[in-house]
Amino acid sequence: MSIEGVAVRMSVGSLTALAGLHVAWGLGSSWPLPDRESLSDAVVGQSSVPGPVACFVVAGALGTAALLVAGRPRSRPAVARLGAFGVAGVLGLRGVLGLAGRTDLASPGSSSARFRRLDRVAYSPLCLALAAGSAVAAGGSGR
Repeated sequence: MSIEGVAVRMSVGSLTALAGLHVAWGLGSSWPLPDRESLSDAVVGQSSVPGPVACFVVAGALGTAALLVAGRPRSRPAVARLGAFGVAGVLGLRGVLGLAGRTDLASPGSSSARFRRLDRVAYSPLCLALAAGSAVAAGGSGR
């Protein structure tokens, strides 16, 4: 398998895993943290816990992103390609905002010190890596 193929598969797997994690959070799990308040501070940057609907909406968006990056729907390659470019753009913007310390522009209230630290060292680099994998998929060489 080519390096491009590996990048696409890793991106699809990561997006799918993140979708599953958001489903678990929507069902009330606080994993990997001890409680929902700690989870909210670390992942959202606020003291209020996101509700199930918000978690499921994000899970749906991540699942849809995984399908688009995987080249679905196969019967509509232009839709899949455009969708994968969209995923790359959204994740790229999210990553840049986080590295700049401005995630609050996309997610108002995401401002706790813990969140900002985690955003710069983990979340934003992950978003940029997923954006790169999505861009490879959109280019068509990794499928």
